[in-house]
Amino acid sequence: MLRPRDRVTLAIERPAAGGWMIARHEGQVVLVAGAIPGERVVADITRADRSVAYATAIDIVEPDADRRPWPGDWTCGGATYAFISYPRQLALKGEVVADAFARIGRLPLDAPVEVMGSEERGYRMRARLHVQDGRIGFFREATHELCDPASTGQLALETCAMLDHVRLRLKKLGAGQVSAIELAENAPMTERALHLQLRPAQGVKTSTYASLAGTRGLTGLTCAMSTGAATVRLGGDPYVHDLIAADRGGTGPEAHLRRHVRSFFQGNRYLLQTLADAVRAAVTAGPDDEVLDLYSGVGLFAVALAAAGWRRVVAVEGDRSSADDLAANAKPFEGRLTAHGVAVEDFLRRHAGPAAATVIVDPPRTGLSREALDAVVAHGAHQIVYVSCDVATLARDARRTVDAGYTLGSVRAFDLFPNTPHVETLVTFARTTP
Repeated sequence: MLRPRDRVTLAIERPAAGGWMIARHEGQVVLVAGAIPGERVVADITRADRSVAYATAIDIVEPDADRRPWPGDWTCGGATYAFISYPRQLALKGEVVADAFARIGRLPLDAPVEVMGSEERGYRMRARLHVQDGRIGFFREATHELCDPASTGQLALETCAMLDHVRLRLKKLGAGQVSAIELAENAPMTERALHLQLRPAQGVKTSTYASLAGTRGLTGLTCAMSTGAATVRLGGDPYVHDLIAADRGGTGPEAHLRRHVRSFFQGNRYLLQTLADAVRAAVTAGPDDEVLDLYSGVGLFAVALAAAGWRRVVAVEGDRSSADDLAANAKPFEGRLTAHGVAVEDFLRRHAGPAAATVIVDPPRTGLSREALDAVVAHGAHQIVYVSCDVATLARDARRTVDAGYTLGSVRAFDLFPNTPHVETLVTFARTTP
């Protein structure tokens, strides 16, 4: 059996979820970072047990043609796939989705999964960064070591410059109580807000950080003394705003979406409209049929549907900040879009009346809770549209949905996080039993 600090030569076979590549050594499965299927590498074993070992490639003996030079640090969060050519990244992600459906969901797919690509750099509109010893950055993969966010390319250059100004101002303030920073900016980069997460400490005043609101390139600033504490507005506008076109061509009316710096939102500016269009196109319900949008966030899909002419949209969001934004975004569509700020499980538990024609779900990475999934399938909608950021929990929930009387329909994916192993997947289900 392999042990930590062993060094072995491995032939890389295929991709696995989480950025790992699968190899084998004398029958033992080895998950390797920093490699591409088809390569032969020398790897250091970092940890191991009887069933699987983990390793990092340190020497590429036989490189694949899709390996490319990368000026940054691929071990930094947000760059795990950066040394792989972009078309190959998309192909690997499609393989990972198909593998999850076949292996976890026991639902082999009939065709390869199409993955919609993105611009690789400056795509990210939301991020959580960490602060240590006067530095601001992402964590290096599987560690608590900071690395420079600019090296990953996921943030716009203007955003990196703003963060550097914040770092310098924090250093002058001598303020070591900031543990993390949440970032939100709109797609055109005309608005950019930060939220400072503070370490609880006696004598610390939130007003200490108010001067940061004047940082060049920053339009809003908030903070909180602990994870569950009330948010304090320090300056500017804590909201950013985006427009979503009501039709694919972008020629029709546009829907306004506001979101607080602490609210959940899709992270890729280049695929935001594309994803909204794809969900809207996937909905088979007619304009007069009810559409139920669960885990609605600030209302991206619900608002897009209402703006496009659907007249009976119900949106549900349990997070307080996102639910407040959802309510505000629903106001222009009063009578067509109804917003509920309540946990999905609570809403479904007391929801009465006929089934919606289509139910949209966009749950967190953990997928649907058992209670939520049971309630969704018991609801009896003709169609379920599932948007997922985690292929493993999606495949698990897909199996349960099919077992409950639905047929798996289309499966397609969107590369919301280029140069990482993450992929957003859009799946449809049609009800086959009464």
